[in-house]
Amino acid sequence: MPSGDKSSYTDKQKRKAQHIAEGYAERGLPEKEAEARAWATVNKDSGGGNKSGSGRGKPESHGSARRGGKAAKRPAADRSAAARKGWETRRRNAAT
Repeated sequence: MPSGDKSSYTDKQKRKAQHIAEGYAERGLPEKEAEARAWATVNKDSGGGNKSGSGRGKPESHGSARRGGKAAKRPAADRSAAARKGWETRRRNAAT
C-alpha cells in the first residue's frame, strides 16, 4: 500500500477526517496542513485504518475530541470568575 493510501480507512473515519480538516481550514490553516492534521487526529483516535485486514476492532480513544469544548470557548475572565466563585463556595462550606 503506497504512502497516503486511505483505502484501509472506514467511511466513518474518512468523514471524520474531512470534518476535522474543514475546522482547521476555517481557522486559517493551509489546505494540505489541515488535511495532514486531520488524518493525524483520526489516527490518534482510532489507531489507523479499521477496514477488514487492517486490525479491525480496535477501540477508539476519542482523546482528541475531549480537548476544547464549550468551556474553552468562554472568555478567560468568565472562567476565572467561575473558579473564584467555586473556591469561595468550597471555603464557606468547609467553615460551617
